[in-house]
Amino acid sequence: MGALAWLLALGLLAAGAAAGGAWWWLGQPLSLHKPSVELSIEPGTAPQQVALAWVAAGVDTDARLLYQWFRWSGQARQIRAGSYEIHQGATPRELLDKMVRGDEVLEAVRLIEGWTFRQFRAALAKAPSLKATTAGLSEAEIMSALGAPGQPAEGAFFPDTYAFSRGVSDLTVMKRAHAAMQRRLDAAWAGRAEGLPLKSAAEALVLASIVEKETGTAADRGLVAAVFVNRLKIGMPLQTDPTVIYGLGEAFDGNLRKRDLQTDTPHNTYTRAGLPPTPIAMPGMASLQATVHPATSRALYFVARGDGSSEFSEDLAAHNRAVNKYQRGQK
Repeated sequence: MGALAWLLALGLLAAGAAAGGAWWWLGQPLSLHKPSVELSIEPGTAPQQVALAWVAAGVDTDARLLYQWFRWSGQARQIRAGSYEIHQGATPRELLDKMVRGDEVLEAVRLIEGWTFRQFRAALAKAPSLKATTAGLSEAEIMSALGAPGQPAEGAFFPDTYAFSRGVSDLTVMKRAHAAMQRRLDAAWAGRAEGLPLKSAAEALVLASIVEKETGTAADRGLVAAVFVNRLKIGMPLQTDPTVIYGLGEAFDGNLRKRDLQTDTPHNTYTRAGLPPTPIAMPGMASLQATVHPATSRALYFVARGDGSSEFSEDLAAHNRAVNKYQRGQK
């Protein structure tokens, strides 16, 4: 065999060995400096920078080798932005597959029916790994940032559990919760019952927030909505304590007094007729539906029985008897 042939054979053997070694490496566990390594990849990050970032985060390998694997796979440009985590035993194949699939590590924040916007913001502020970008913004500035200038922030967000990638902004979660409420409110309003004393979806949202705060048990929700709808129809004041409490704001100390009911605020439905100017909380889907499809009832009053349920009455005399029975212990 000539010298040229020998050189060619040796080159092929070396290439084969290198290819075999690379193939073997792809299936071997990566060495990590700690039990797990986390990395957040921002949109637009180049594959080479992704490889360098993994090494900097704690993957003990040559970043150039990792980058070449990304390129050689043909999937380098398919790596998705997001938050990722790998554990001991993960191979280069599994690492790339995780990023291409977008198999992220997600956190979650739960927003509760009946919460105020202030409680909503507090929950976001405490949420793990959520970037605080709205802490210094007013409610009006937040709504403008969401593309809803002039809309009250109160009640504008749908209570649900929202999963998010580590490192995303609180405004991102707000956008999702706001869009979710708009979709559900629009759908509820479009399918509303006829004859409601409500002029717009915004008014339905206000009333739904009151229904949310006044409902002690789910079975009563439709009747609670009916009472307020009936009152609105005849021009009777809503006279609902939660609106008074909301109007008092931080001045409310947990004990609602007679003077509080007589203190006029824009949200005091004892001193002012009709709906308050804004919602008083985040209503859930059940309250939205009860508001646009109230129960068939002529009830104008209700009083808590003490077990979470309410006693409903059509006239004041019956209501007073119920108050005596359930609130004053008189028979």
